[in-house]
Amino acid sequence: MWCNYKTPAMYTMVDASTLNSDPDRLLFAYWVPNVSGGLVVSKIPQNTGWDLKSNVRYARTAESVGFEYALTQIRFTASYSAASQHESVSFSQALLHHTEKLKVIAAILPGPWNPAVVAKQVASIDNYTDGRIAVNIVSGWNKSEFHAIGEWWLDHAERYRRSYEFIKCLRGIWTAPEDEGFTFAGDFYRFRNYKLSPKPIASPHPEIFQGGNSDDAKNNGAEVSDWYFMNGMDLEGFRAQVADVKERAKKFGRENVVKFAVNAFVIVRDTEEEAIRTLQEIQGKADVEAVEAFKKEVQNAGASASNKQGMWATSTFKDLVQYNDGFKTKLIGTKEQVAERIVLLKSLGVNLVLTGFLNYEEEVEAFGKNVIPLVRELEKQGRGKDEAFEIERTGDVYRK
Repeated sequence: MWCNYKTPAMYTMVDASTLNSDPDRLLFAYWVPNVSGGLVVSKIPQNTGWDLKSNVRYARTAESVGFEYALTQIRFTASYSAASQHESVSFSQALLHHTEKLKVIAAILPGPWNPAVVAKQVASIDNYTDGRIAVNIVSGWNKSEFHAIGEWWLDHAERYRRSYEFIKCLRGIWTAPEDEGFTFAGDFYRFRNYKLSPKPIASPHPEIFQGGNSDDAKNNGAEVSDWYFMNGMDLEGFRAQVADVKERAKKFGRENVVKFAVNAFVIVRDTEEEAIRTLQEIQGKADVEAVEAFKKEVQNAGASASNKQGMWATSTFKDLVQYNDGFKTKLIGTKEQVAERIVLLKSLGVNLVLTGFLNYEEEVEAFGKNVIPLVRELEKQGRGKDEAFEIERTGDVYRK
């Protein structure tokens, strides 16, 4: 037996088309396990495949039960328990060709990639798949990875400044008038009357995601990104980060344009006690060597952030057992508890929840059939709109 996991007792029948009909709904995404090792850096058994066939199965299941986005990962070398890694853009395209509605977000790392190549590649895939590809621009945290592939390792502010130019170029190439083309003179990238054809189908262009905790990341989110990814954190951390990015966005008239996504590792069981025991087992069986190596890399990566608040700046060892502090988002408990916490996140300004699971073979479907319908029912009741009410009802679980 690979584990003693069992899903909650009853599945709810799901019709994804009606489930996702409200334009004001919270969106759900999942991490694509296109790298080996699963979604936790632990020696606990994980019933999660990283091969294409497994991922096609997860993608088809996900879109059938209400997930609307999926996020592929980018790694060029073995790190953080991922000994093997499939490339993100080609993997995203493969999943898109096996699905009908799901949007797939391809992770892109400036440095190894040039915006001209990405703009062309993504525009073509967008045409092939009826506008269903998006990009997540990651500025990089793994110094040894950059050195291994012969790329310059820039300090924190410069990595985010390069990402800023990268995103500006993508938007410009995709939206430049046909007769003029795109011209740009930056410190990292230069274009002169570049004309892309065909343009993407998505209007005004494929969605651009980006995240981080530093001032540099927040500035990029405020000015050029469509979506701002947040790590898991406590209640005041969520409130402060959303407010901060929106305030910065006011300078560009974008305070109501930029949207917010949060990372969450989900453990839903029949009882809260079962869910907590699973969390404790994951953390208790952590791959200590891999977690410590990751901790060292990210501390080095964020050390030069102007506010000393790079990604994972305050993360403990137990937090780092999961990508992007997913345990801190507290989606750990019964299906009812998790649904209540999700509408609290919505009230704080979160527009999308990015989920990860221990056992993808069962839990993607279980979440879609057991949790998403509960969230939709709460939304129908008007929940997720009154921040003060949701904090009073559920907020204590997120306090420090």
